[in-house]
Amino acid sequence: MAKFTTRVELHNGSDKDYENLHKYMAEKGFSRTITDSDGVKYRLPPAEYNREGSITRGTVLEDAKTAAARTGREHEVLVTESNGRTWDNLKKV
Repeated sequence: MAKFTTRVELHNGSDKDYENLHKYMAEKGFSRTITDSDGVKYRLPPAEYNREGSITRGTVLEDAKTAAARTGREHEVLVTESNGRTWDNLKKV
């Protein structure tokens, strides 16, 4: 199963724009958490999302672009497929 980290930046996005983005991203299967090998969930930094599954980077990109476009804001999207992730100081959910 592939794992992806996706960053979305909304140009001049307000708090409400980002709230909407979070909702739209969730509708596309993205989460704002990441889970460690012990099953503990952590909150990702703002505007970063996790998605896992039998999907491609291209699909993840298209889904993130669709969600971002729904906010009505210009946006930038970066998708990274992971071969392993590590982190520090993320807050437990």
